[in-house]
Amino acid sequence: MNQNSPNTKGKSRSMIDIIAALTVTSLLIALYYLIPKLANDGESTITVAHTHDAPIKSSIKFGFNTENYVLEAYEMAKNQFVGEILFKNGISYTKIAALENEATDIFNVRKIRAGKNYHIVRKDSCGPACALIYEPDPLHYVVYDLRDSVEVKINEREFVTCIETASGRVESSLWGAMTAQNLDFGLVDLMEDALASSVDFYRTQYGDEFKLIYERKYVDDKPVSLGRLLGAYYKNEYGEYYSILYENDKYEGYYDGEGRPTQKAFLRSPVRFSRISSRFNRRRFHPIKKRRIPHLGTDYAAPYGTPIRAVADGVITKATYTRNNGKYVKMKHDRTYETQYLHMQKFAAGIRPGIKVSQGQTIGFVGSTGLATGPHVCFRFWKNKKQINHLRENFPPADPMDEAELPAFYKQRNMIRSFLDMIDPLEPELLAKNQL
Repeated sequence: MNQNSPNTKGKSRSMIDIIAALTVTSLLIALYYLIPKLANDGESTITVAHTHDAPIKSSIKFGFNTENYVLEAYEMAKNQFVGEILFKNGISYTKIAALENEATDIFNVRKIRAGKNYHIVRKDSCGPACALIYEPDPLHYVVYDLRDSVEVKINEREFVTCIETASGRVESSLWGAMTAQNLDFGLVDLMEDALASSVDFYRTQYGDEFKLIYERKYVDDKPVSLGRLLGAYYKNEYGEYYSILYENDKYEGYYDGEGRPTQKAFLRSPVRFSRISSRFNRRRFHPIKKRRIPHLGTDYAAPYGTPIRAVADGVITKATYTRNNGKYVKMKHDRTYETQYLHMQKFAAGIRPGIKVSQGQTIGFVGSTGLATGPHVCFRFWKNKKQINHLRENFPPADPMDEAELPAFYKQRNMIRSFLDMIDPLEPELLAKNQL
């Protein structure tokens, strides 16, 4: 018999596929049992997702038995109010006023927004409303109960947490690589949190590779939000970088392979999902004044209203307006470093001189106030009272992990790394459908 016949090749290929599938399954089972605290204090469950099983339909929805109540679904229209909706559905003004008063400190009806889903609950299709259900986001719903005494309650929907993977190779940009696979853009945000101190995401190049393992929350078999990023890998011309999530009573954050925190004292950028539109340049030609004026900052272009974040812990020293800077915030971080954020559309709530803020906290929103040709934030950085190019600064590292903690960390690191190493960036669907 010809050993190279098509039948023999097909059997060989099938055997390879079976072995690969068994290997992946073994890793997933190990991951399920060995990664601590994957479940959120019992509020969610981690389970194997059987994508071909028919879902079990429940007669309970939003706490109401659908055999005894009628639920009608709607979308909140622009300039529509809860009082108007309830009055048209048989509720008196007296009871509406009582409801609005009861809701003030729980979920104020003024927080209800156009475009969000809501349900009217009735005893029968012709009867008055006995409750209104509002869904502020996919994981929560608010019950405005009108059956007996007025009651308002915020509830969390039951969800399942699955572990999923994503990977790819950069052709033109990281954003493009993720768009090509219809990946959640929120993964870029998570990846930046995990790897920003090692990888310059403003200088990604052709051939860069990434791999991610992360949580996703499902409600009624539908994905509703991302959870935590458990591990990340990035490869570029400078090397390979791993970032591992490690959490216990003492530690919470991302660490490299040696147990050093991946997050440094300063973030590289004050805005996410942006691009550098103008760099630090002592001889830049000013686009408005039409002459060479030193540009002692870095411009990050982003859409109007994009949150601007503090790059490090610090104290607000200025939150004001000038003709050139527009609305801006200045911060002092320690005896050495200060930062400034120009051309804001507006300040974040509570931002004023003397207020302490944390790294990553929103301090304002991108605009074009002052001398600006478009929406961006001009980010300026001082070291010992002198403005410098922050992209060339080697910031001090965070405190390392205690040596006594390393054995436990290495155990988790090895598990996550072995899983990441199984992912092929050129075949992103190999593991993407394997969920816990």
